[in-house]
Amino acid sequence: MSDDASGGGADRSDPLEPRPIEPAAPEEFGLTQVWWGDGKGKTTAAMGMGMRAAGHGYRVHMLQFMKGGTSTVEDVRGEYNAIHALPGFSYENSGHYGWHRFHDGTDDDEHAARAKGGFERAKDLVAAAGEADLSSPLALDGPADDGVHMLILDEICYAGNRGLVDPDDVRELVASKPDGLELVLTGGHERPAFVTDLADLVTNVGKEAHPIESGHSARKGTEY
Repeated sequence: MSDDASGGGADRSDPLEPRPIEPAAPEEFGLTQVWWGDGKGKTTAAMGMGMRAAGHGYRVHMLQFMKGGTSTVEDVRGEYNAIHALPGFSYENSGHYGWHRFHDGTDDDEHAARAKGGFERAKDLVAAAGEADLSSPLALDGPADDGVHMLILDEICYAGNRGLVDPDDVRELVASKPDGLELVLTGGHERPAFVTDLADLVTNVGKEAHPIESGHSARKGTEY
């Protein structure tokens, strides 16, 4: 029996053994993903993919729309601390405190202004990716303005559905993205029909049950 067959001389790396995260470039990025639906898990799934990509040494950035904190959710969420500790993954937030169209004392015009500002930032990030060489590794501690391999626009579909950003502008943004950029759009309980036909992956996260229906509020460690 050969050493390889018996395992005695095989040179196989342990898939569970952590390895140092070094800058790398993805070979198959460049698709557009849309995650929408009335179920919990859209942002969670996007961040999970971001974590996976960062673990391979790819540069990832998340820009959040709509989410600016509420009286029941702490301003500093667990995901921000976790992302901060992960090389190659960064984030920023353009949301306004409170929720749009809720009677929580916040100004809907301010929500719209923040969303529009976030969209201008999204355009800048997509343009920066177009100027970068996405076929090459990018500095893990470099600014997102130098280009990223994966860009997560969290809740942009929600903002588009509510008219806080122009849905046609979102379509133009998707159409303008460089070939090597993996673009992930999330949000909204209503199907974002303005962009689904441009996407390579569309996932409807559907709700069967949610603890809020039995009186649970957002829980630390699961919702924030």
